[in-house]
Amino acid sequence: MTETPSASSFKPSLNLWDATMIVAGSMIGSGIFIVSADITRNVGSAGWLIFVWLITGFMTLTAALSYGELSAMFPKAGGQYVYLREAYNPLVGFLYGWSFFSVIQTGTIAAVGVAFSKFAGYFFPALELKDENILLNLGWLKIYPAQLISILLIAFLTWVNTKGVKEGKIIQTTFTVTKLLSLFGLIVFGFLVGAKSNLWNANWTDAWTMKRIASSGDITPVVGLAALGAIAASMVGSIFSSDAWNNVTFIAGEIKNPKRNIGLSLFLGTLIVTIIYVAANFMYMSVLPLNDVAFAPADRVAVSASNAIFGNIGTYVIAVMIMISTFGCNNGLILAGARVYYSMARDGLFFNNAGRLNKHSVPEWALWAQCIVASILCLSGKYGDLLDMISFVVVLFYMLTIIGIFILRSKRPDAERPYKAFGYPVLPLLYIIMGLAFCVLLIIFKPSYTWPGLIITLLGVPLYYLAVSTNKKTVE
Repeated sequence: MTETPSASSFKPSLNLWDATMIVAGSMIGSGIFIVSADITRNVGSAGWLIFVWLITGFMTLTAALSYGELSAMFPKAGGQYVYLREAYNPLVGFLYGWSFFSVIQTGTIAAVGVAFSKFAGYFFPALELKDENILLNLGWLKIYPAQLISILLIAFLTWVNTKGVKEGKIIQTTFTVTKLLSLFGLIVFGFLVGAKSNLWNANWTDAWTMKRIASSGDITPVVGLAALGAIAASMVGSIFSSDAWNNVTFIAGEIKNPKRNIGLSLFLGTLIVTIIYVAANFMYMSVLPLNDVAFAPADRVAVSASNAIFGNIGTYVIAVMIMISTFGCNNGLILAGARVYYSMARDGLFFNNAGRLNKHSVPEWALWAQCIVASILCLSGKYGDLLDMISFVVVLFYMLTIIGIFILRSKRPDAERPYKAFGYPVLPLLYIIMGLAFCVLLIIFKPSYTWPGLIITLLGVPLYYLAVSTNKKTVE
């Protein structure tokens, strides 16, 4: 039996356009079509709905601009894992990598995959998550056809990406451009239809009185510190929808002129998506009554909006858009995620096989390991719960990474910095303050969204020391 030839290093083959499409494509999944319903129930007005998306967009842009400095300093595969390792120590980097592998990336891949299948259910009713469609019911575990389709999708995209980064790039660019144009078209048509109705004026009447809207129709005013809690709870959804922008940093070894193009793609990609997200929510306010946004069937706000714009066919228009969006999103997540495990393996902190490249210069073993964990999460049905838990952990690691800019300026003042964090120190410091406020408010008002994710992260501490011990024995 002969071994498959392997490459010794990554091949830089992605330009600025490709990198920007990975940023935008990885960010836009199914969230923008859904999470505005929950946000509206929490804050109860058009003004605060837009505010939540604006503050999330501002935080995302600020973080992306800050990461530009780190990406220029360390243009290596692994991105955020490398930044944390260099700014702090290998343990902090490992805790991020462990959380990334166990929940953050794999849970997101699972959630996006199931979203693809759920909306395919509009065309194939057997894929709807209904009791009559259950394939296997063990009481503690229910398996639906939609979950199996999700796994097949994840496996297919993983296989494509084992064939080389160029193949993944073609899918990413094609699907990202398609969904950007589709979203832009939906927004434009929405504003044209909304201009003929009075819904806009009605929704913006009393737009800054915050209130919680219950499914029973009861309205509870939200004042004082509780208002901050409502904003933090709302941002769990908007942050999930805006996350994964940092995926491009993981594939630094495959980007041409990474010192320039990674930072620039982070800015351009996050800016494009932020504008589209805010515009989409303005569009929702122009075609739907506020109550219809809050209580859209199954939280599918975009479906209700599309029906208002296009009539009955609108449901299928959105279903196709979300299938395109989630397909492209998962490709970007799958492509980028495996590079983190590759970097960890090269440091002796992950399975050795993950640190090898195949003949197409991609970490094939790491790709399939990621596929297996994401598939298990698809079957468990717990990806949604896990994602609620990890918004806290995601923001915590973003904060630590941005604090790392200050640490590295002190530790390595003479290091080459082709690009410096925009607005330093004000903007990075502002992100840290906002991120800290978000995390503290979640601890106070939504503890169920914080402790489980933190526990999963801390489970990495004994695993780190086990990995270090195992690596020492191997070396000896």
